[in-house]
Amino acid sequence: MRLRDFKLEVYFEEYEFKAPYLLAQSDCESLSARELLELSGKSSDGFLDTWLGYTQVRGEPSLREKIAGLYETASMEDVLVHCGAEEAIFNFMNVFLEKGDHVICQFPVYQSLYEVARSIGCEVSPWELRQTERGWEFDLNLLERSIRPETRLLVINNPNNPTGYLINNEELEEIAALAYRKGIFVFSDEVYRGLELSEETPKQRAFMDICENSLSLGVMSKSYGLAGLRIGWIASHAKDIVESMTRYKHYTTICNSAPSEYLAERALECGEKILARNVGIIKNNITLAESLLLPTGLIRLNRPGAGPIAFNEYLGGDVDNFCEKLLEDTGVLLLPGSVYDFPGNYFRMGYGRSGFEEGVQRLKSFLTG
Repeated sequence: MRLRDFKLEVYFEEYEFKAPYLLAQSDCESLSARELLELSGKSSDGFLDTWLGYTQVRGEPSLREKIAGLYETASMEDVLVHCGAEEAIFNFMNVFLEKGDHVICQFPVYQSLYEVARSIGCEVSPWELRQTERGWEFDLNLLERSIRPETRLLVINNPNNPTGYLINNEELEEIAALAYRKGIFVFSDEVYRGLELSEETPKQRAFMDICENSLSLGVMSKSYGLAGLRIGWIASHAKDIVESMTRYKHYTTICNSAPSEYLAERALECGEKILARNVGIIKNNITLAESLLLPTGLIRLNRPGAGPIAFNEYLGGDVDNFCEKLLEDTGVLLLPGSVYDFPGNYFRMGYGRSGFEEGVQRLKSFLTG
């Protein structure tokens, strides 16, 4: 296996911890361990008494029970805990795919969702979201036309990174029906689930609750803003895949951090509070960005349907030069769409953190100065 550079992570490695004003981040506002324990109503004693030995490969049973509770049809046995979402993506692709398989992947999307498959020797076809006057949209007919006899896997990311596009529950049912007819497994990256931004939008259903021949991916990093825990998971009724991934994990992390599992369990106990707080931050930041940036006439803001990020368009020229100059002159970091290999002058903006206002004010001054 030979993996190409992960463009997004290379970019952030270079700039993320140097730039004083971060407007590109994909996660939500985080918490300290103390703040999390207070929010969950627990004292620090349980955390301090956590045993620092090996944990169970599949994850602490009580944590797996909490994760299963996020789904309509999952039991603890359907859940496998990983070190973040990235390990789960890597392990799944390696146990499920073989050289010569055909994979269809929603696009643009987080690079590992197709790059790992490509490194295994699979051919990957993009199922592209398209910019319209109504924002980002997808075409189910295009998906069906992309299916071949050797198509084995469909990868979706819902809500989508970087566009913030949300496939609604009726559309998910249509995708599930198509996958069933064609005998295709569906890997559904749902790391932003729970951050629907309109009160009129029904809560997003997990794909594993809709389709037996599928897997749902979750993580503490994105919707909950607890990236430092490095806790992710998969939930699936495909017991053979869960078992194969468990055995493959023996060669990656073996098991997870005991303190991280403890804190993740506490976070899920107060998960609705964390999600509601993060939705409030996102909505306020979107409103602020629209009020400051739309009057400049230089930014097309694509309002996300769910999640803390959007794929906006720079209307003033080359987006890579724009992002480079913006960072150099103001210290504001945006993520150019070129790191996604997506054509056009798009950039990712993150609305999920506090401290957004000063960065967006500097962006406005740069645009109008």
